[in-house]
Amino acid sequence: MKVFFSEDHRRHFPQAELSGGQFVTPYERPSRMEYILRRLKERGLTDITDPGAADMAAIRAVCAPDFLEFLETIWGEWKAAGNAGEVIPYNVPVRRMQQARVPRNVDGKAGYYCLSQETAITGGTWAAALSSAASAQAAMRHVAGGARAAFALCRPPGHHATADMYGGYCFLNNAAIVAQMLRDTGAVRVGVLDIDFHHGNGTQDIFYGRGDVFYASLHGAPEDAYPYFLGYADETGTGAGEGANANYPMPPGTGYGPWAEALDQALARLKAWGAEALVVSLGVDAFKDDPISFFRLDSPDFTDAGRRIAGLGLPTVFCMEGGYAIEAVGINTVNVLEGFQDA
Repeated sequence: MKVFFSEDHRRHFPQAELSGGQFVTPYERPSRMEYILRRLKERGLTDITDPGAADMAAIRAVCAPDFLEFLETIWGEWKAAGNAGEVIPYNVPVRRMQQARVPRNVDGKAGYYCLSQETAITGGTWAAALSSAASAQAAMRHVAGGARAAFALCRPPGHHATADMYGGYCFLNNAAIVAQMLRDTGAVRVGVLDIDFHHGNGTQDIFYGRGDVFYASLHGAPEDAYPYFLGYADETGTGAGEGANANYPMPPGTGYGPWAEALDQALARLKAWGAEALVVSLGVDAFKDDPISFFRLDSPDFTDAGRRIAGLGLPTVFCMEGGYAIEAVGINTVNVLEGFQDA
């Protein structure tokens, strides 16, 4: 399986994340990629290619223009305003506040586009986010050219980003960009399968009113897990998208048995719906030792999950998302890819 990866991901490395009431080193950090790359090479998956520049037209097909301008310019504005540290907004719009106007003040502007405040922006964030999207785009082009599958080793991840908000470590929604590219190049119906522990609220939001992209997600129940405010089972789409959204929320302590049952149900829905191509938001934070998750999957379970996904028989683009048990992130990620390849 060909892998697409950019070293420019290193340009995004916030020094702080707000967690448990204090600032800590972010769980989403550059070293995650080193463990995955090492495991890929150990297992003979050495066809690793730099993706080149991002296709901005394809990004604009998913993201709001003002949001893209914000991501590109906020660091300069933040520093020009005299802020010494990274972009972490103090205020965000909440219920019954004005949400239709973008503030002029730089903190207000950052808060307007932010959906969760654990995610900081640095001087290199925009370049890193573009390189992450470029990896996803290159993987999509490889699959559209006839390959069975490709792996986009994306960092920063993407599935929490909406068309006009960032957060959850995500800035550009790589999976959504790939799904739209697949649609634009001829696939009538595209499936997005999200196996990250956290619900991909951004991907759901982007496609919720559309009937041409089916979004299915396995994740921690939103009563107990980030992002809290989306991911319930009764969220099934709206308008043209009614019936094209399937959430499988599960409680703390969920092991592979019930998780695999939910995976099989999601795959059956995608097949019955008639998906012609598949995008997998490949998070491996359902692992039993992940520090910010509560499922109980073990490393061999990810191999079996890959086999099950391969059973759909669809051209597949894997986009890297979460997974924060650093010592195991490479093993678990590559297990999914090998399970898929060997099926």
